[in-house]
Amino acid sequence: MAEPTDTVRHPLPTQCDRCHRSLPLDEARVAQRRQVIDVPARAFDIVEHCTLEVTCSCGQVHVSTFPAGVTDVVQYGPNVKALGVHLSQGQMLPFARTAELLHDLYGLSVSPGTLVAWVGEARIALQVTANQIAGNLRNASLVNADESGLRVAGKLHWLHIAANDTLTWYGVHAKRGMEAIEAHGILPKRIGVLVHDCWAPYWKLDESIHALCNAHLLRELVYVKEITGQAWPDAMTNLLLNANKLCEAARQKQALFSAADVAAFRTLYDAIVNEGEQLNPETVRGARARGPAKQSVAFNLLRRFRLHADAVLLFIANHAVPFTNNLGERAVRMPKVKQKKAGCFRTVIGADNFCVIRSCMDTLRKQGHGMLEVLRSAFNGNPIPLAA
Repeated sequence: MAEPTDTVRHPLPTQCDRCHRSLPLDEARVAQRRQVIDVPARAFDIVEHCTLEVTCSCGQVHVSTFPAGVTDVVQYGPNVKALGVHLSQGQMLPFARTAELLHDLYGLSVSPGTLVAWVGEARIALQVTANQIAGNLRNASLVNADESGLRVAGKLHWLHIAANDTLTWYGVHAKRGMEAIEAHGILPKRIGVLVHDCWAPYWKLDESIHALCNAHLLRELVYVKEITGQAWPDAMTNLLLNANKLCEAARQKQALFSAADVAAFRTLYDAIVNEGEQLNPETVRGARARGPAKQSVAFNLLRRFRLHADAVLLFIANHAVPFTNNLGERAVRMPKVKQKKAGCFRTVIGADNFCVIRSCMDTLRKQGHGMLEVLRSAFNGNPIPLAA
């Protein structure tokens, strides 16, 4: 049981029910304990700051000063600001509903416009941390990357994600491809592993070691199996899934596959691809046709398996590489939830604010901190530092 903040002792009767003698109440002891955990119905603190003035015998007047953060006659403190930003940027509530909830919980009348201003303050307080996250990902040995459409100011923009086990970074841009990737400056010239979904612009990052998301490939194998009825998609599916199970077991034992083991996986992989290619040859363009010949879905998938075999199987050779791009895809989900619950971003600044704040909250949550704690520290002028 938790340490109580208050204790209510329920009184005994003064007389015995049977003999009607007076009870020795000073000898009473606790018989049972039951705790009720609750939150304050409607309460908030108002701290009044007063400066003092005194006049020296020489006539010099001395006046004390307010703390650095106390600048207005009446203002909100860091805790309520952190809660407001957490509800809107962390829990994805629209500003109007956030204001309504603050009023219902605490009796505070906060306007949606004030909440928007608090979000801007949080972005400024966390910008340095977000820059550090980007820098750490730039130098990380492994990064998961993904992107997704995002409505901003009534137009389609793109949310770009870079993440790993301890870091998450969000950025928004009007473009989806290399222009955005270069503008954000995290992925270009990285020499570590880049896990992605085989989207074409990622292959332009020549200095990265590429690893493909096998979850995407497994879904495509299911589809090819359905439309062709061929056996090789099942064989490739079983190979990838069994290899992943063996890799998981090896990780738990902190063991590595030998070069011979890796070569054996590759031999089986190549045999399956060869089988598929024999059943799905390339379509040759007709003599009078223009442009490249349209290829079958099966052929295109097999071509990817052939061209990017090293990226597909990198999780076998390097057990630090994940089997899927789940970290990147999982990071996309919460902004998509916000768009569904609270609508699109009305301004680019609002989207940028969200990206900075969410980058810091998600990263520091991965490092063991609560999102509300992150915001409280930022509004108090002491942002939580990133783990080394």
